[in-house]
Amino acid sequence: MDLNIVWFILITVLFTGFFILEGFDYGVGMMMAGRPKNERAQFVRAIGPVWDGNEVWMITAGGATFAAFPHVYATMFSTFYLALFLMLLALIMRGVAFELRGKFQASDWVNFWDFGIMFGSFVPALLWGVAVVNLLRGLPIDYQMHFTGHFFDLLNPCALFGGIFFVLLFAFHGANFLLIKIADKSLLEDIRKKSVCLGVSALIAFALFAGFAFAETDILAKLSTVFFLGFTVAALIASCAGAYAGCGCKAFLSSTLGIAFLTIGFFNALFPRLMVSSIMPDWSLNIYNAASTPHTLTLMTIAAAIFVPIVLCYQAWTYKVFKERVTPADVHYH
Repeated sequence: MDLNIVWFILITVLFTGFFILEGFDYGVGMMMAGRPKNERAQFVRAIGPVWDGNEVWMITAGGATFAAFPHVYATMFSTFYLALFLMLLALIMRGVAFELRGKFQASDWVNFWDFGIMFGSFVPALLWGVAVVNLLRGLPIDYQMHFTGHFFDLLNPCALFGGIFFVLLFAFHGANFLLIKIADKSLLEDIRKKSVCLGVSALIAFALFAGFAFAETDILAKLSTVFFLGFTVAALIASCAGAYAGCGCKAFLSSTLGIAFLTIGFFNALFPRLMVSSIMPDWSLNIYNAASTPHTLTLMTIAAAIFVPIVLCYQAWTYKVFKERVTPADVHYH
């Protein structure tokens, strides 16, 4: 197996980890909408110890893409320039909100920063869905690997349905995470009902998105991709069943598998491409024409072999330390 394929697989793993871990962060943030102050504080406490560590996966995935496939990084940033700016703005507001919401007890102060967390969770979830679908659907990229379209080319119906699906999927995943983190039984029951509704909504949105994707992309050209998408649906149905039965662990593990299968299926559909050109297929960026030199890939492989296991061990330790459920008494300072 050559290093170009190795790095494609590694980037797939990194984005899979990112969507799983940051997905429930985004979902918990969106679940705060319409909640009273004490419940919002419990939700923040549930992800407080891990949200910033989960964002490392996004930074690592972006850094790996830049180092291994620099042409993809350059073209992607020029393509999604405005969308990335909006995402960065939302993430900055979200990060600041986590740090400042508990500094004062005034309701207006807390409400403002809680809105920042909700806004900073919804916008990235939506934009990630739009970006992912556009990468697969194809973008106007010329023979020089330059994006020749404009921002509104990204807001096509297929991509927007993909964005809505990502929002519902992450909200569902976040609700399932809360099922294993919240101790208050009355609140858990309400979250359970919301989880079931979100899961069913996510499945409906996925069906609508799949119809658009079938018509506008080659996502079903590979039989293996069809299997991955089928596993995604099965996992989401199992997650809904787990939530309905009140089994938080089953619901969360199943939605985790659903996101994993979905992400792997997306990259499987792309392979060996990384960005599809809608102008001419031969102008698509792939793992060979967009890659760094073999020497660079070799050095990066050595570094990844050393540091990726360390990061995995550190994150596993973090989740072990903060595995206890959150009670209302835990948030009396928020």
